[in-house]
Amino acid sequence: MTAILLAIATSFIITFLVIPVIIKYSKKKSKLLDTPGRRKIHKKITPSMGGIGIFSGFFVALLVWLPLEGFEYFKYILAGTGIIFLVGMRDDIVPLKPLNKLIGQLIASSIVVLFSGVRLHSLYGLFGINELNEVVSYLITIFTFIVVTNSFNLIDGLDGLAGTIATIALGSFGIWFYLIGQPWVALLALSVAGAVVAFLTFNWEPSKIFMGDTGALVLGFLFSVLVIVFIDANYNLPIDNPYRFRASITSGICVVIIPLFDTLRIFILRLSKKQSPFAPDKNHIHHALMRLGMRHSQTAVALGILNIIYILLAIAFNDVKDAVLLPILIIFSVVLSLTLDFLIIRKLNR
Repeated sequence: MTAILLAIATSFIITFLVIPVIIKYSKKKSKLLDTPGRRKIHKKITPSMGGIGIFSGFFVALLVWLPLEGFEYFKYILAGTGIIFLVGMRDDIVPLKPLNKLIGQLIASSIVVLFSGVRLHSLYGLFGINELNEVVSYLITIFTFIVVTNSFNLIDGLDGLAGTIATIALGSFGIWFYLIGQPWVALLALSVAGAVVAFLTFNWEPSKIFMGDTGALVLGFLFSVLVIVFIDANYNLPIDNPYRFRASITSGICVVIIPLFDTLRIFILRLSKKQSPFAPDKNHIHHALMRLGMRHSQTAVALGILNIIYILLAIAFNDVKDAVLLPILIIFSVVLSLTLDFLIIRKLNR
């Protein structure tokens, strides 16, 4: 426990010290600044590479506090994260074509899946399916990496939101892994959380810096790792373990629900309007809440509370299987989405 607390403190301090340097340097380089535009909420030119501070913070913390055998365990995960970091940094400096970003993500996720053992080995009883063909298992896992990574990147649209969601998810995973006796995974999750909290002190409304793709892609990638490891580890816990969730898949989804819910909602809205599901717009859930009159900070807090409610839902129904909890999750999410749309329409008609 001491090493974990020291890792959190180290990552926080390093990030807190590095971010001001990035802000100062970025203001001298126009390519490192995010300029307001038609699809952007912010109104002033802002440095956009806070992800460098986040990455520096948790990486130094791991170097100092993770045992050597821990690095052996995490080496392929860190290699994949490093590739994602470089892809995000390049995209922040000189925008990459979507296909090139996807290729980078496929390479990084393939390294982790093929060599680290981080993999969805089955559907864990969902739809009555347990074992998967090995090739299908690899493909589903890589697909999960791509979906979770990019969904988190999509919610990074206003001050404090991505950092708030990341802190809640990383903290939840970190505490759970510590409780089940996997301190290395807990140290990884909580050291990243420490770095994100330090970043949030500069990213809260009014923001002095954005995390950019450098940070959002790295955090989304680590979300992917943690949710996959959670699902597999939870399923393999003894039945009588007090921290075991019967619905492995749905419980994992509840922790990262906000980016997944937002991405699915956006895709459905765009398709219903006969638009490309990949076409950018201002229909994200945070845009919707701001149309109701919320400020950046209020929106971030509201969605953070919603994320906690989903996690509490998983805890409350910890003895319910996926076949039951997943429909409950879907119905709850649909009701929330429809309620939000109703409130917006009512406000516009006033």
